[in-house]
Parts: sequence; C-alpha cells; structure tokens
Amino acid sequence: MKIHPSAYVHADAVVHPSCELGPNVVIDGPAHIGPDCRIGPSAIILGHTEIGSGCTIHSHAVVGDVPQDHKYRGDLSYCRIGRDCVIREGVTIHRASVQEHSTIVGDRCYLMTNSHVAHDCILSDDVTLVSGALLGGHVQIGRKAIISGNTGVHQFVRIGAMTMIGAVAMISQDIPPYVMTNHNGEIAGLNAIGLIRADISREERQEVKALFKVIYRSGMALKRAVELAAELAKTDAGRQFIEFFDSESLRGIRKYNANGRQRIVA
Repeated sequence: MKIHPSAYVHADAVVHPSCELGPNVVIDGPAHIGPDCRIGPSAIILGHTEIGSGCTIHSHAVVGDVPQDHKYRGDLSYCRIGRDCVIREGVTIHRASVQEHSTIVGDRCYLMTNSHVAHDCILSDDVTLVSGALLGGHVQIGRKAIISGNTGVHQFVRIGAMTMIGAVAMISQDIPPYVMTNHNGEIAGLNAIGLIRADISREERQEVKALFKVIYRSGMALKRAVELAAELAKTDAGRQFIEFFDSESLRGIRKYNANGRQRIVA
C-alpha cells in the first residue's frame, strides 16, 4: 500500500493493500476501500462508505459526508460506490438521509468536476455526470444516461436509461428512457446515436421509435397512449420503455404537445 505520510486513515477504516492514497487524504470513519483504488490529494471519504475496486477519486472530492437535509438526525446510513468509477475534482456525494438506506453509484460511472450527488440518489451502471451537474435528493438515473454540464435535477425525479439530458437544463419531472432533452428540459426526440452506441439492435430501435410516436405524437391522452403502446411492445427495449410509464412517479412525466409546447402530465 502506498500511503503518503500526510494522509489520515481512521482506525476503523479498511483499505485494501493495493490502494494508493495521496497527500492530505482523509478517510474518517469505518469506510471500506476496495482493491486498486487511487485516492488523490486532499480527497475526503467519510462515514460508512464503500468504494468498489478500481476506482479513481481525484483531488478535493468528498464522498460520504452527511446529507444536506433538515430532517436528518444522525441516523446510520451509507454511501456505496461501485467498481471502476471515476470521481473527478470537487465532486460531492452524500450518504443517505433515511436510516439504513444508501446513496448508490453503480459500476463504471464517470462523475466530472464539481458535480453533486445528493442523499438517497441511485445511479445505475455507466452513468455520466458532466461538470457542474447537480442531483437533488432521491433522484434515480438509469444506466448509460448522460446528464450534461450545469444541469439541475429536482429531488425525486427519475431519468431513464440511455437518456441524454441537455446542458444547463432544469429537470423537474421524470424523463423516460432513450430520449434527449434540450436546455429547457423539453423532450427533443430519441437519443438515436446513444442507442446505436449501446448496441441496441435495429429491431429494438425501430420498435422504440414506433412506441415513441404513439406516446408523444399521436395526440392521445397519456394513459390511453401508453396502453396502446404496451400492446405493441415486443422487444426488451420496448417493454422497458413502457415500464417506465407504468412505474410510480412522484413528479410526473414530461411531455410536449404536437406543436412543441411543453406540458406536464401527472
């Protein structure tokens, strides 16, 4: 293990021997740091935090600090980071605010400079937060989604898999899988390039496109459009698209009408 003399490691912390800890690193509390992790200068890891193998945490990142939640009263909660994540300079990730719950960052996530993951968020595998992206509490992000720079996401919002959120947006309602939004947070169409890069088959892409048209372009009420689309969904990607609409939403789902003006569907 390579630990700089100025680094501090709490007696209850467990750090794998293959890890590297740079100058002024602080690991305070019963954290677990997996194999082959590199912790950069002045990074801070607090509380009951688990870092998976192969992660790189850059300078001045703070992982596992207490939640910014007035209701939090010091209950035991956790912060769990998956394997092979990159956490860049100035990133903050807070532990959960609910007793025995966890803030979760999946495998291979890339959190760029000064992005923020609030308490009780759940990020699936391969999520990217671009510099300055801010997630409120209890946000859920699907796999391979990209949240562009300086975007704010309201608490309890769900963002589906392989979604591309435009830069400098304010996302206050749920965004379904496979779509793109503009900088106003309006749905701008399917993330066609993202689906190709994710190796989604041509058949699945065509079906998702057809389902998107039924739900967003038919002019039907959302409930009826989703019911009709569900009858048409045959592939895994299509069914996952429909399941998002059938799942509980605390914020409502973003939708725009035929002439492009946005409306909110509860």
